[in-house]
Amino acid sequence: MKNIHKYLLIIVALISANTSCKKDFLNEQPIDFFSTENAFQTENDFNASTNNLYGLVRTEFFTVNDFNPMEYLYRTDVAFQITTATPNLDADFNPASGLISNHWTRLYKIVAEANTILSRLPASKLPDAKKPLFEARAKFFRAFAYRSLAHLFGGVPLVLEEITTEKTDFVRATRKEVYTQVISDLVFAAANLPAITVVKNGEVSNLAAQHLLAEVYLADGQFQNAVTAASIVIDDPNTDLMTARFGSRSTVTPGDVYWDMFQRNNQNRSSGNKEGIWVIQMETDVLGGGAVSTAFAGGWQLERVHPPLIRDVRINGVAPFLWPAGDYTGGRGVGFLAPSIYMIDSAYAGDFDTDIRNANHNFVRAYQSNNPASPFFGQLISFHNVPAGTTGVSGAITSGKPDRAFYPYQSKCTTPFDHPSAVYITPAPYPFALKPSAGATYADQYMFRLAETYLLRAEGYLGLNDKGSAAADINVVRARSNASPVAAGEVDIDYILDERMREFGMEEKRMFTLTRLGRLADRIRKCNPFYAAGIKDHFNLWPIPQQEIERNRSAVLEQNPGY
Repeated sequence: MKNIHKYLLIIVALISANTSCKKDFLNEQPIDFFSTENAFQTENDFNASTNNLYGLVRTEFFTVNDFNPMEYLYRTDVAFQITTATPNLDADFNPASGLISNHWTRLYKIVAEANTILSRLPASKLPDAKKPLFEARAKFFRAFAYRSLAHLFGGVPLVLEEITTEKTDFVRATRKEVYTQVISDLVFAAANLPAITVVKNGEVSNLAAQHLLAEVYLADGQFQNAVTAASIVIDDPNTDLMTARFGSRSTVTPGDVYWDMFQRNNQNRSSGNKEGIWVIQMETDVLGGGAVSTAFAGGWQLERVHPPLIRDVRINGVAPFLWPAGDYTGGRGVGFLAPSIYMIDSAYAGDFDTDIRNANHNFVRAYQSNNPASPFFGQLISFHNVPAGTTGVSGAITSGKPDRAFYPYQSKCTTPFDHPSAVYITPAPYPFALKPSAGATYADQYMFRLAETYLLRAEGYLGLNDKGSAAADINVVRARSNASPVAAGEVDIDYILDERMREFGMEEKRMFTLTRLGRLADRIRKCNPFYAAGIKDHFNLWPIPQQEIERNRSAVLEQNPGY
């Protein structure tokens, strides 16, 4: 034992002597490292950053939560928040409101990511021949973000380079200057992005840039250029309105070509759809896909937000509907985002029974009872003719008056009889019973489609006082839906806004259209009495977030008038 102790002491002494003389063996010598200086070198590096831009767009406009993306629909002529008894627009359109600052922050994050790509491209190892493609992609996304900011806020700080140090002296460019930069970026993108037949599903193409360019030309008052850009998209032999049934469920009845447009797997060119120009990809239970079957959070939650809370309907004390069900009762809807009365009734005047966009399988107004315990089992219960003794969340339901539990909704927000298999309860306690984790809209989503390009061109023709050509473009869209043609003399900006409401409804980011035109206040007064008493003209522009004004210590970031 003593010998063992002696040997251990000798070993310790030798180690100590060695380390006291030479400690540099502890110094790490990395063979490689990853930093901001070497992150943007290869094509894979730039692809990763470009993919992040797609992710940032999907987050801002679809998946961040169940309320921020809907703020492009709430407080417009299209829809209202039915869970709020009395709206407070002064609080909503407030410089200190999170409603305002959240969108500002996420849109500028897209700008920052795009600027990083553009700043790192020149010194990268990419071959010169590939640099224009990545420059075009980055400029497209920067333009998309700045277009969004300019529509909402007017003039905003115009940042065109990567910011690597603290900056507190931002100043606002004019709205005109922002649109000029957006147009410059999009002209480059349109010239250097691939053709729509070359890009993968969900990727931006030259035609996506031309479509957006048409919109921004309109915002800038360049009507002829808007017509020219829209015509490039419309006249391309690889785009067309879908006019015949197609896709994965083309034999399902009731149904039509408009219904087919919104069924799962039908949005991309790979399904035969020539109308989609830029389609946001949503894949369920795929890593990074935007939706999971185990929770509605993280997906596009329009199914949760838009259909009514049909669960709470009673007729003489008996529930006519079992909830949630993957049928035309609205999936797992909870009744937040209701359509305006104008959208429900007035928008379809004259074509209420013939316009396929208003058919019950597209705009559900009559719900079939699915509860065998109800005397109404198997019967249609209409929003416009509710049975006596019907109650909802707010008490007695009156025919034609929305209640959180019962109002019309657009079926494009759900996938009737075709939810992903993982969100159905097995064995089912009733037909098409859904798990509590349902509530997302399990389909790819249009950002741009050709029907909008026609209506943008119609707006351009109207700006040129060519109402005949404007009517012709509107009638292309209306003909597909079996709606009666509009006469040239009937076309004005309100008619175009009504047609957009009919064609897109909850699909459109409506706030952009109305703020771009300066028509938010006017249209709310005309179409949405829920907000009419509280709307003010200066709400046509959102306020600059107060937190951004306070952070900007070294310069004045001016607030919009009225705030």
